[in-house]
Amino acid sequence: MSRADQTLAEELAAQAAAGRSRRRRTVEARAAGGVRVTVAGRECLAFCSNDYLGLADHPRVVAAFCEAARRWGVGSGASHLVSGHDAEHHALEEELARFVARPRALLFSTGYMANLAVASVLAGRGDHVLEDRLNHASLLDAGLACGARFSRYAHGDVAALRSKLAAIGAAARTLVLTDGVFSMDGDIAPLQEIAAACRELPATLLVDDAHGFGVLGATGAGAVEEAGLGLDAVPVLMCTLGKAVGTFGAFVAGSPMLIESLLQRARTYIYTTALPPAVAAATRESLRVMRDEPWRRGRVLEHAARFRAGLAELGLRPLPSRTPIQPLLIGAEAAAVVASHALFEQGFWVPAIRPPTVPVGTSRLRFTFSASHTEAEVEQLLAALRTLRDSGVIQPTAAA
Repeated sequence: MSRADQTLAEELAAQAAAGRSRRRRTVEARAAGGVRVTVAGRECLAFCSNDYLGLADHPRVVAAFCEAARRWGVGSGASHLVSGHDAEHHALEEELARFVARPRALLFSTGYMANLAVASVLAGRGDHVLEDRLNHASLLDAGLACGARFSRYAHGDVAALRSKLAAIGAAARTLVLTDGVFSMDGDIAPLQEIAAACRELPATLLVDDAHGFGVLGATGAGAVEEAGLGLDAVPVLMCTLGKAVGTFGAFVAGSPMLIESLLQRARTYIYTTALPPAVAAATRESLRVMRDEPWRRGRVLEHAARFRAGLAELGLRPLPSRTPIQPLLIGAEAAAVVASHALFEQGFWVPAIRPPTVPVGTSRLRFTFSASHTEAEVEQLLAALRTLRDSGVIQPTAAA
């Protein structure tokens, strides 16, 4: 074994000893809007997908993908700035900009790449980046990678953010990054208060609304729409397409100057192959379905509310969230793994989320709901949790 492999083996052993090893489960089949899956020969109900509206296998979306694949092929062949920017990409950018009421939008292959792009263009050495402590890893990595002076404020604490902004002063260029909906807690950032602080002190605000887009707001445009914030309040909006939209990719929306600057300078845009045009075509159809079938947003939020009420009836209390993300705090890492396995044995796929994804001592079960779930399936999940509570696998005091 090489010295490098020996070091890696020791690190992997230490990770396993800490109860933090991860393993992949291979999905062998999906049905019923993706909520019924076959894993290791076992059919189970999945409460772990971010396909909140159940659009990933919607007949109209699938048909749009297949038709576009026949027309355009299955790959774009190059980056957007070489020869990979097709008519489907261009139309999708225009439609996304209209959907979120911003002048322009720019497609990226992933949300991770989009966040890296924004931070690299809007901040650098001598500038400042401030982030919520519970931001997604892509935001944290973007803030660290851009070379600016990096600092985090306590989760959702606008007073702490204001204090940091005041200490920096108006002379420095400052970028504030926050999730709209926090991926592991499911709560919504106090966006109106954050935006007010950024206007007054001042700073440029980026909201990563990966988990709000498609679900929240009057039209599904997300947490920023729900908060009633326009371009002046939130100059940079990033949303992903692989969650509620049911396809793949991401986009940044903002002013023409912002988008042109990203197009000209963002390395994660310039130096990567464009999304397949068939994915762009499927996304365009998905946006139309979102407009035509608004009941999907209502249904998934109703499932989340019923689940929370059911947990209260069981003496269990999840973290405060009204979104499709409903985490149930367990505490110890091993206990979360045991609870996840017990649910799987009953036919429910719910992951155990452990450090470093969440802080030490806050391991949890992370339930996510889809419009494709039925009321009966939510009740079946609650019945399974009752069994785990009664057998002592989940402790009410730990969950509270």
